[in-house]
Amino acid sequence: MLCCCRRRVPTRSVLPAEPRRASAARQAFSLSTCKMLSLDPLGLEWDCPLGSKNLEEEEGPRVEGSGLPPPGYFPGSWSQDVGLDCKGSPEGAEARAWTVYYYSLLQSCLQQAGLPETQDRSQAPRTGCPGAEVTLCILGSPSTFLSVLLEGGVQSPGNMLLCLSPAWLTKVPAPGQPGEAALLVSKAVSFHPGGLTFLDDFVPPRRVTYFLAGLGLGPGQGREAAELARDLTCPTGASAELARLLEDRLLTRRLLAQQGGVAVPATLAFTYKLPALLQGRDASPGLRLVELSGKEGQETLVKDEVGAFLHSEALGDALQVAIKLSGWRWRGRQVLRLHPRAEVDTVADTVLALLEKLEEEESVLVEAVCPPARLSFPGSPQPGPALAVRICAVVCRTQGDRPLLSKVVCAVGRGDHPLRHQSSLPRTLEVALAQCGLGEAAQVAVVRRSVKAAAEAALAAVLALEADLSVEQRGGRQACTDFLGVDFALTVAGGALTPVALELNRGLCLEACGALEGLWASPRSGPVAEEAAAAAPLVETMLRRSARCLMEGKQLLVIGGGGFSKKFVWEAARDYGLKLHLVESDPNHFASQLVQTFIHFDVTEHRRDEDNARLLAELVRARGLQLDGCFSYWDDCLVLTALLCQELGLPCSSPTAMRLAKQKSHTQLHLLCRQGPPWPSPSLHAVPCCPLESEADVERAVHQVPLPGVMKLEFGAGAVGVRLVEDAPQCHEHFSRIARDLQGEADHPGIGLGWGNAMLLMEFIEGTEHDVDLVLFGGRLLAAFVSDNGPTRLPGFTETAACMPTGLAPEQEAQLVQAAFRCCLGCGLLDGVFNVELKLTGSGPRLIEINPRMGGFYLRDWILELYGVDLLLAAAMVACGLRPALPAHPRARGHLVGVMCLVSQHLQVLNSTASQEALQALHDRGLLRFNLFLSSEEALVPSEYEEPYCSVACAGSSLAEARLRLLGLCQGLGIDGPHYPVAHFLSHFK
Repeated sequence: MLCCCRRRVPTRSVLPAEPRRASAARQAFSLSTCKMLSLDPLGLEWDCPLGSKNLEEEEGPRVEGSGLPPPGYFPGSWSQDVGLDCKGSPEGAEARAWTVYYYSLLQSCLQQAGLPETQDRSQAPRTGCPGAEVTLCILGSPSTFLSVLLEGGVQSPGNMLLCLSPAWLTKVPAPGQPGEAALLVSKAVSFHPGGLTFLDDFVPPRRVTYFLAGLGLGPGQGREAAELARDLTCPTGASAELARLLEDRLLTRRLLAQQGGVAVPATLAFTYKLPALLQGRDASPGLRLVELSGKEGQETLVKDEVGAFLHSEALGDALQVAIKLSGWRWRGRQVLRLHPRAEVDTVADTVLALLEKLEEEESVLVEAVCPPARLSFPGSPQPGPALAVRICAVVCRTQGDRPLLSKVVCAVGRGDHPLRHQSSLPRTLEVALAQCGLGEAAQVAVVRRSVKAAAEAALAAVLALEADLSVEQRGGRQACTDFLGVDFALTVAGGALTPVALELNRGLCLEACGALEGLWASPRSGPVAEEAAAAAPLVETMLRRSARCLMEGKQLLVIGGGGFSKKFVWEAARDYGLKLHLVESDPNHFASQLVQTFIHFDVTEHRRDEDNARLLAELVRARGLQLDGCFSYWDDCLVLTALLCQELGLPCSSPTAMRLAKQKSHTQLHLLCRQGPPWPSPSLHAVPCCPLESEADVERAVHQVPLPGVMKLEFGAGAVGVRLVEDAPQCHEHFSRIARDLQGEADHPGIGLGWGNAMLLMEFIEGTEHDVDLVLFGGRLLAAFVSDNGPTRLPGFTETAACMPTGLAPEQEAQLVQAAFRCCLGCGLLDGVFNVELKLTGSGPRLIEINPRMGGFYLRDWILELYGVDLLLAAAMVACGLRPALPAHPRARGHLVGVMCLVSQHLQVLNSTASQEALQALHDRGLLRFNLFLSSEEALVPSEYEEPYCSVACAGSSLAEARLRLLGLCQGLGIDGPHYPVAHFLSHFK
């Protein structure tokens, strides 16, 4: 037996239904043949096999504890010398049989996917970092969740865990959170890149940061899983309470039709008592509810209602109706019968018979069977039996609770036979429609858009419903639906191909999508598809919610409150549950009332940073602040922050690295000297320059740096004071102007003048300009986001336009990322979120400067919008010594192209057609993305030294679409003009 003996036994044998056998019945899951038989007792979603027009499956609801795993056959051979027992949590014979069954099922799935078998490492327990690491835990059938598990192994190696038994998990009371519990995992199968899996024990147990369980009333572990998922402190992607709602066909059908505007079959519903969530709601088109007063004496009413329904126009061209029961008790064992629409008496008699089985809040549904679409065209042969298309869509909840269609899988079968899950091989929408005679790409695109809109509307309606539920109704504070499967029938309505939503499910659609992806798993199956895995957005959501879980309640000290453009920090901190303490020079700073502790301290005198760091450390200790981390996003305070972290023993890049990155000439000159191995060295990206502190320095520099060149402030920010200089006289003139106009912090707050007004002259580099925003932890690159900048208004370098993601070829994008990464490492920046500005030249990337903090202006907002990654949260996690929970390969969900607005160029339109109120209103309607950088007081500076006032951007499914939308918007609002040619600024984005 797997749990007891440790010997290798081949599993190629038929198994008796005995709980202590080494292997169990085979559930046919094959990534190569894709014939999926979902026998998941944790999430029973068996479809009634319809072999006849009038078929009734076993009529009793499924009951818990019905015995052992289903008998069957697992072909293959794998090691039986594995320890599935969990120390301290003994299992009974029946529970152990299920554990053995699921382990064998996992090995069968891996084998048929061409992946190596699981290696047993349980004899050498993993220690890890309890409470400080992402732990994504799934309790359920390996066949249902395999696509999620494999994707999790890629996006977060070693942190995606599969529990094969509830005994491997423990709930413990959560201190300070009455009624809630933390979930600990002591044993699991961990997933890694390349499909590698390991059976691991964890000592001490790992704290789960995200939990997803298969749920059901069936045999095996359903109720134990439901109890484990209830009232957890960690995020959960499902609960028994929410699953009950999704299993109520009457509730979900009305929800989709009424709130989502999704087409559903015409339905007549009989019930003795409406579900509580349906009471008092308005009627939905095509859905009639009949509430009966009792089980006796209803024959006349039922027959009248059935007759009226079957003769109504709501059924359209439907020739048949299906009769089924709705309610959680009937999940997995459906009574389903098909009858011709004309057989009114038979349908009524069937309804009356089923009404006898009902309990309160359950219902009998009579619904139209959507006729298959006949796609015939002039000149085509006479069609035979119409082919029915069943569409299965997986849609995931993403950043901002927005639904995103992840994958569409289809099944095709004869139209005169019911088409159910697993009765046909999965295929893409394009292939399925081509089989039915619809091969025109434009027509297929229309169908895909309809499916996408309907599936996303379905999840949006579910999320809206959940938002109004109490904690008890959801099954816990952290419980919500993170993904949904929507089954559609493709039919013709109003002369157009229309997807009609049949039901909502989870495991079946997810498993079907994994089966389709499995077609490419075998090395002999052909080229690997470029499309992202169906589970990719779900895993990203798991990671995002895990990060919130890890950071909730963390105590962070923020050095420098920043200006108007950083107001989002305080809103985000409240949303994440962070407890911030602020050190700020301005006693009246707007954030002083938004933090746990406000420390008024002058941080502007940077020549005293070492002394100030010691004084601040004493203040922190005197106030008894128990800090988890300390960070800053404000240029002026970065070195002080590093020094203070050093004093307090908190994680941060070293003060030496911060000083090096902060002073631009030192950055370049230091990297120019880094010419040793490994190759390529960062010296390849550095640009010759000279520091300037006096007129004599200027005279010497013009003979050392090739002109034209660029002059800028050593410690500057926002491109203030940056200018193209053609010759020596222009160099002297610009140096004198800066020395006169920008002498100290009071002359232009927030651009680094607290460090002085020294300058540098560097060689002007031809090429396109790009920003690379990096997340580093322990010297390892975790994420990089590349954006493109438009041409500037020379001789100035104030940013004009940008797009994200980059329009560069993948190789060029990779060159920029590696250049930015090497430059950060070369300066000693090992931990943090950094913004690196580069130019891409004919000879490769060249460094403009490193900003040792997260990117400014719109960058944090755009990255959050497109990739679902929050650089602010990542920076806070690094500051707490936690590895940020980021996807390994984030994919953009679209394109953004934006243009900057300047007060000097747009004052008139900013007070009229493009006022702050007008732009915000357009933003709220989703027509543009509006980022405001300056308050009205901050905007009142001479035009020569001004910073952008705001950014206006448009989104699109392609770069060209977003660019054209923005150009049209700027022309309509008056932002575009002869003196500010937006078309020119966008000319690089093609």
